[in-house]
Amino acid sequence: MRVTDQIETIREIRWSDPALTWGLVPTMGFLHQGHLSLVRRARAENDRVGVSIFVNPTQFAPGEDLAVYPRDLERDLELLRREDANLVFVPVEQTIYPPGFAATVNLKGISARLEGASRPTHFAGVTTVVAKLFNIFQPTRAYFGQKDAQQAILIRQMVTDLNFNLKIVVCPIVRESDGLAMSSRNVRLNPQQRSAATVLFRALTKAKEQIQAGQRNGDAIRMAMTKMVQSEPLARLDYVSAADPMTLEELDNLDGAALLSGAVYFGDVRLIDNILLEP
Repeated sequence: MRVTDQIETIREIRWSDPALTWGLVPTMGFLHQGHLSLVRRARAENDRVGVSIFVNPTQFAPGEDLAVYPRDLERDLELLRREDANLVFVPVEQTIYPPGFAATVNLKGISARLEGASRPTHFAGVTTVVAKLFNIFQPTRAYFGQKDAQQAILIRQMVTDLNFNLKIVVCPIVRESDGLAMSSRNVRLNPQQRSAATVLFRALTKAKEQIQAGQRNGDAIRMAMTKMVQSEPLARLDYVSAADPMTLEELDNLDGAALLSGAVYFGDVRLIDNILLEP
């Protein structure tokens, strides 16, 4: 496994044999089994696997958790060695955003909903850094988790709009035994918050059950999720949603596919989760 912080080295290794297919897994590090499931999928579908580890400052707004975002590079590299990753890119901030950097990739419309409404500058930072990583690696396929559902939708749109020559693969959410979606931020929860944090998944699951039982009213589903989250004293609700899985517009009637999602604070730790309902 090669580890480098140099763009030129990435390109040299990537194109040493143009016939090889490459899968890219972009991450912010502090890897868990969710990340590693992406690496395994990439390994199964490509000749080589590249991983990036970069805590991207431009997707954090002032006052968010950039300074305390968990980091452990040596642990991450050991996990990636065990998964037979071929190439790991660990750039410093100045490599990604050199002096005078002025470009932004910003998708209109869908980026302003849900996560974008709560974190208005977030997705411009995400799409910009992902576009740079795609240009640096030029992978055959890139792998993202369904937990960041809106991010995956936006990146697919960006790939289409900007004609990137790669395929986006979105992989299922990996959960703890009690249903909590795996997240690097989970480590920041204290024991009481960790126990309470399952309330979001329970609210999403309850909404799914109500829809399967015949409830079709979008407002009723959103209210049911809201009430369940608010019943947990340690939870502070940001939003819940029952939306079209392509446009993320809130649905009045849940007659087909839907994305049930939400964001909840436990102390200063913000967690997101979703369940995708197929038609």
